[in-house]
Amino acid sequence: MKILLVDTSGPVCGVAVAKDGDLVYEAWMKNRMTHSQKIMPMVEDALMCSDLKLQDMDAFAAVTGPGSFTGVRIGVATAKGLAEACGKLCIAVDALEALAENGRFFDGVVCTILDARAGQVYGAAFRVGEKTKRLLEDEALKLTEFLDRIETFGGPYLFVGDGIAAHRSVIEERLGERCRFHGQAQASLRPGCAVQLAERKMQAGEVLSPDALLPLYLRAPQAERERLAKAVLNQEKTAGE
Repeated sequence: MKILLVDTSGPVCGVAVAKDGDLVYEAWMKNRMTHSQKIMPMVEDALMCSDLKLQDMDAFAAVTGPGSFTGVRIGVATAKGLAEACGKLCIAVDALEALAENGRFFDGVVCTILDARAGQVYGAAFRVGEKTKRLLEDEALKLTEFLDRIETFGGPYLFVGDGIAAHRSVIEERLGERCRFHGQAQASLRPGCAVQLAERKMQAGEVLSPDALLPLYLRAPQAERERLAKAVLNQEKTAGE
């Protein structure tokens, strides 16, 4: 079983290849170039270094979100295009679930948070071991609401994800010694973890046709939210006339 995964859902642009249960290639970077410019050259490097071709893949996986709306669309479109060209299947990988793999050896609650801006985080919670148990579904919500929900699990807590940078002081004030944080490098989504999760999904039969691979949005894009807000405002003005 061979899987090529792409991730452009957040600050990291990454590619990984798994073959028969082994991670054979992983590369990821953060720079000022857009993911759309980097992802296909990275795919080409992955294939060359792995001594594989696109047609050798059994499936193409993408981290489908939550994350940057534009970034998620780039990754999904890349995986769909590769799969359609090769007549292969696709696998959707949840960004927050993949992030939880960074806390595999933590004896407690792994809290994955991404900065959703507008005072919100994309958050989920897991107990990670031989079998990962999801404790909290993916949600876009205020940090205080997220902390209210995870406190019912008792801790200790390990926080992973780019939401740490924006919210660490608030988390520490609320949870004190019960919380831990991964460093910057360990807090990023690793494509190697994501492709191993994709392998498990393929083994479980969780595969999709290219047409069925879609972005995972937990809220509407900003442009759509602004459009709806204007529509509501116009309706209120009309009603008041």
